[in-house]
Amino acid sequence: MSVESVKAFFAEHAPDIQVLEPETSTATVLEAAETFGVAPGQIAKTLSFRVGDDVILIVARGDARIDNKKFKAQFSTKAKMLAFEDVEAETGHPVGGVCPFGLTKPLKIYCDVNLKDFEEVLPAAGGTRAAVRITPARLADLTSAEWIDVCQ
Repeated sequence: MSVESVKAFFAEHAPDIQVLEPETSTATVLEAAETFGVAPGQIAKTLSFRVGDDVILIVARGDARIDNKKFKAQFSTKAKMLAFEDVEAETGHPVGGVCPFGLTKPLKIYCDVNLKDFEEVLPAAGGTRAAVRITPARLADLTSAEWIDVCQ
């Protein structure tokens, strides 16, 4: 159902973007990079955090890591990722398929500025064998994301 919600999102908001569903797993950055023949950095990973009572999503290049000092400066709290068992309940997507599209409920979305290092990125699309090709600017526009700098 999760991939279907992403397909419905794109059918409504960007019908020119197709969900890619390869035979091989795209659940990890390395698997996705190998599957699509791109550098790991070009895979746009979506990380889920709890900030106070809210859940937020941060989309970053696949080879980036959260910088705890930058995160704390941005959100006035320590970075605390969602527990594995809470991810799907909060986003509607399984771990390995989390993306900022087709969410089950509205969440605040941020894009790390490091995504702009690439003309095109490949975020997951709601499943462990699904992704889309999209420009960072369009990703941010379609998800109403705010650009931030929280990665190393």
